[in-house]
Amino acid sequence: MKLYLAPLEGITSYIYRKALYQCFDGFDKYFIPFIRAKQNLNFSGREKKDISPENNSGMYAVPQILTRNADDFLRTANQLKEYGYQEVNLNLGCPSKTVVTKGCGAGFLARPKELEQFLDRIFSKTDMKISVKTRLGMENAEEFSRLMEIYNCFPMEELIIHPRVQKDFYKNIPNLEIFGEALAISKNSVCYNGDIFSTDDFKRIHAQFPNVECFMMGRGILADPSLAREIRGGKAADQLDIRRFHDLLYHTYREEVSGDRNVLFKMKEIWFYLAPMFADSKKYAKKIKKSERCVAYESAVNELFANCRFTGTQSK
Repeated sequence: MKLYLAPLEGITSYIYRKALYQCFDGFDKYFIPFIRAKQNLNFSGREKKDISPENNSGMYAVPQILTRNADDFLRTANQLKEYGYQEVNLNLGCPSKTVVTKGCGAGFLARPKELEQFLDRIFSKTDMKISVKTRLGMENAEEFSRLMEIYNCFPMEELIIHPRVQKDFYKNIPNLEIFGEALAISKNSVCYNGDIFSTDDFKRIHAQFPNVECFMMGRGILADPSLAREIRGGKAADQLDIRRFHDLLYHTYREEVSGDRNVLFKMKEIWFYLAPMFADSKKYAKKIKKSERCVAYESAVNELFANCRFTGTQSK
């Protein structure tokens, strides 16, 4: 069984990945949030930090590329190869409107002929391993049968399927029926992605699809950073684990990110997911959300840890 950390834009940066790896680990691959491929070969400062080998030490990291231009993809992949990467991932799943309106991410799924030509070029012009992360389509799941015909024409490292369509975003429930149909006909190794928030979720999906040997998790890890470790039979996080994880994240952000506002923006997003692990945390979570300076934030966090009973996630 293989477990992967999903690439979540703006959240699972190298800072988050390093803290997760050091405190909990449990993953076979750590996917790096998408790099926008462009004609200009220069990576941004943020991108350079995210893909730097020293910031991914000990992890099997896989950069994700977002584009609908085959030449831009190839240029970016070749540059990543110079950093030592042997595998890249193509983003065909991002549902963001700013991405989709440019025909990228899940938006590319609405152009099957163009997508097939794109895949034909990138698979024929590089020796790097290429995995694909996809949704079922833009509007409805019936679109996926045509997409599977296309995917089956290419030797993917893995086909990572999030069984929702673009218009679902993260609402509604994953379409496991269509996932099962795709699994039955796929010529590529298939990885399941979507709504694994607990060990019970994992067991249920694994029982329904016992032949699936690879699972990707994203939001479930934000809500329970120890989830991959738990699925592998390790212990669930306790309050000391979460405190250590928080402190490592927070202090690294303070070292790497300039300005209280930018640091707190990152940490408040993390607390949106972590706060439910503590009983009666609403008042303190509100203080964290309202804090505008790091000193106020630190006080609110200390109050939460001191006054709220740690319960972990509901339903393991």
